[in-house]
Amino acid sequence: MKFRLARSSQYLSSAWSSPLVLAISALLALGATSAAAFTQAPALDKPVKDKQLDPVDKRLPEKPEVVRPLNKVGSYGGTLRTAMRSSADNNSILRMVGSQGLSRWAMDFNKAVPNVAESWTLNADATEYIFKLRKGMRWSDGSPFTADDVLFAMNDLVYNKQFFGLTPDQYVSKDKPATVTKVDDYTVKFVFAASNLSFIEQLATPLGQHPVLYQKKYCSQFHPTYNPKLDEVLARESVKDWPALMRTKCGDIEVPARWGNPERPTLDPWVIKEPYKGNATRVVLERNRYFWQVDTAGQQLPYLDRVQLQVISDVETITLAAISGQLDYQHRHIFGIQNRPVLAENAAKGGYKMMALPGTGANSVGLWLNQSTKNEKLRKLMRNKDFRIALSLAADRKEINDIVYLGQGTPWQIGPLKQSRWYNEKLATQYIGHDAKRAAELFDQVGLSKRDADGFRLYPEGGRVTLNVIVSVAQTQQVDAIDLLRKQLAKAGIEVLIQSSERSLFYDRAQNNDYDISVDIVPGGMDITMNPRAVVAVHPLESRMSLPWVKWFLSNGKQGEEPPASMKKRMDLFEKWQSAKSAPEADALFKEIIAIAADEFEVIGLIRSPSDNAIRSQKLQNVYEQMLVSWTYPNPGPALPQQWFLSK
Repeated sequence: MKFRLARSSQYLSSAWSSPLVLAISALLALGATSAAAFTQAPALDKPVKDKQLDPVDKRLPEKPEVVRPLNKVGSYGGTLRTAMRSSADNNSILRMVGSQGLSRWAMDFNKAVPNVAESWTLNADATEYIFKLRKGMRWSDGSPFTADDVLFAMNDLVYNKQFFGLTPDQYVSKDKPATVTKVDDYTVKFVFAASNLSFIEQLATPLGQHPVLYQKKYCSQFHPTYNPKLDEVLARESVKDWPALMRTKCGDIEVPARWGNPERPTLDPWVIKEPYKGNATRVVLERNRYFWQVDTAGQQLPYLDRVQLQVISDVETITLAAISGQLDYQHRHIFGIQNRPVLAENAAKGGYKMMALPGTGANSVGLWLNQSTKNEKLRKLMRNKDFRIALSLAADRKEINDIVYLGQGTPWQIGPLKQSRWYNEKLATQYIGHDAKRAAELFDQVGLSKRDADGFRLYPEGGRVTLNVIVSVAQTQQVDAIDLLRKQLAKAGIEVLIQSSERSLFYDRAQNNDYDISVDIVPGGMDITMNPRAVVAVHPLESRMSLPWVKWFLSNGKQGEEPPASMKKRMDLFEKWQSAKSAPEADALFKEIIAIAADEFEVIGLIRSPSDNAIRSQKLQNVYEQMLVSWTYPNPGPALPQQWFLSK
């Protein structure tokens, strides 16, 4: 049993409109452009003239992908200035440059399209996928990218138990990893033990990048199968074992080391020049001279010479940098509604335009009640639905919305949005009204009728009922919302202690089960099948209604804590859904998961936020202003920043 990112309804509908084998075209726009028409950034003219660099047509694949610029063909040059935080914010870089999987999302998030893979086919029951790679495509060091790189990444790393104790579930079906084989130098085959309808879409997400992340030529020197003198390397580098060395040198999807080694070859549009490590004050990435996309005029992308991420410790300083015109694009860390007035007021002076980016999430302030909390007395309450209902009714969402979200948010639970085909009214709207009287009655009924001298409720066995809440300090709206909720629950007799911390400590506390409630977003407003972690406990980091339940699920019951019958049923439905052979079968299974989650009411939502703030320089062109905000769609990457340019 494993967790797998899941399918979107749109792909399912198209995939099963016919029983025929599917074939998907590689070129998105106008087809191949003749080699004679290819041009490059002027900065590369001299290296080519001096024979220090191959001509552009030799650096591109035989059939480079032709990208139709969003508004117009761009011009070369310039640096894109943006900002990131100094603590565990490496995904800022991934979102900007790292969306180079075999497939990627179309800009509008409606389907997955060819990317590094030129095309693919799958058989009638979605157990076999054959990917055609782009012949002549090269890594950033000029070495050919071939099927051997994919096989190395999968068979030598992803499926190596020393490197991954548990195989990432996107490559698993019925507890068996897919068999990955080489058909020829530019063709690879994945064969699953059961249907895996969502595989192409999984590959379009950040967590599906493994097949194209590791160049065999470079990374094999850190692998015991290929380097008999690896012990000498380990001693020289002062690293304890080869997996740690591999991650230091070649990275992994969500680790800072991915952006810490300028020598690591990549397929990204820009490559690391000044790395993200230590006390770096900025991260700089420069044009990949071998990047594999061109525009409709035959110009090799990217247009921009470099991307510069200023490393800033606090979010307030990032906002100040934005309003003073020091950033050309920024969404991360300034998106909160409280920043909207100051961003709007300074737009003209700062030379930027404001954008409103719609989110795919179900709730911006989710209360993940830990049903496996270490507090045994509280654990009994957390597992009592009436207690959970009482907490929800004691919350005054209107007050939170008015104060934190300036009245622009929407009181909501955790269900998909009304425009989603997965909308479930109960999961979305139950118990969202503020009803202090009914909340008090329920608290009394579950045994909390006695109070101490300060008015806080006591356990029947004695002792104050106290909820330890963890929240990331970077999520300022969540911090403000929880502080209001603390006061609201105090009126109901429930004490809340807030532990706000940096993101890394926040995750440490979650992983160590050191919390009663974790405050975090609830995904799945528009993509619940891609982010089901709030309705079924299957995500090892994020299903915080009980991470021990997740561990039980992922280990086939050998580790963790056995969940109650309701959750076990959903886990069983989830596994059946993963291997469903048709869209109707899959839809029925997932709707049942949603219905059970609505009945159980395990995760509480407070407010669904309005669109996020973002800014772009008035000079920055070809920016897709309707890009969605999501981890599944790791904005702005799927909106192709490689075709952004700065007007003169």
